[in-house]
Amino acid sequence: MIFQFKNTMMTPNQFQQKLHSNKPLIMGILNLTPDSFSDGGRFNNTDKALAHAALMADQGADIIDIGGESTRPGSTSVTPEQQIERIIPAIELISRELNGRCAISVDTTSSQVAHAAIQAGASIINDISAASEDPQILKLAAQTQACLCLMHMQGTPETMQDNPVYANVVEDIIHYLKQHIAIAIDAGVKPQQIIIDPGIGFGKRRIDNLQLLANLDQFVSLGYPVLLGTSRKRFMGTMLENPTQQQLAIATATTTALGIMAGVNIFRVHDIQENRIAADTANGIKLQDV
Repeated sequence: MIFQFKNTMMTPNQFQQKLHSNKPLIMGILNLTPDSFSDGGRFNNTDKALAHAALMADQGADIIDIGGESTRPGSTSVTPEQQIERIIPAIELISRELNGRCAISVDTTSSQVAHAAIQAGASIINDISAASEDPQILKLAAQTQACLCLMHMQGTPETMQDNPVYANVVEDIIHYLKQHIAIAIDAGVKPQQIIIDPGIGFGKRRIDNLQLLANLDQFVSLGYPVLLGTSRKRFMGTMLENPTQQQLAIATATTTALGIMAGVNIFRVHDIQENRIAADTANGIKLQDV
């Protein structure tokens, strides 16, 4: 299968060049769902989706991550057909109108949805199941050269917060990611296509999330770009007293700065400006070129 990528989109090869540069990448979240935990229903038509994507690009986003299925704790699955109906018109419009300013990522565990998204303009597959739910995603990534994010999750979104338990959360998740990296490479995915994500908040207790954040350098040491997703998550609020959305944005930006110092490459966030500033400032300090 040969994919002909449109002139208006950022191709997988172009994104890989950005991914392996020294610049930290901000991934803006665009949920085209009625029930996502923070912004469900806000952008569920193509005009609103385009306007928000353009705003995120203006504020410094490098990637727009588009999903048509909520993965908040307790959520139930959505059929591939429903996801395609929700996201493909928006991906086509955003790809055309942003004209390569941002890479487009599709947040899905379905190879059917990922295939349609790549045809519409996506160059990244963000799979919270690490291709466990639909292994055909590995074949699709190998064929298209799309980057593939493999995330750790214990259970499913519907069950993941039902008493998650680890022997050693850092070691357990590193072992899981190594296994899934090997499976992806065996399926033909090239190492330079792979991104890993420890899955903050996905089947983790508060202490698990904190231990992961304190040990991000161990994930970086695996040698693959690391994606961090802490944005506005419930455990963040437990460290604040009656947190507002703005306070959660600041807390998220704090974890972004910490992630930069640990070597994390990509930050999946709702609040672009705060995290762009935090990432660039921390990266300047790290590289000593402020």
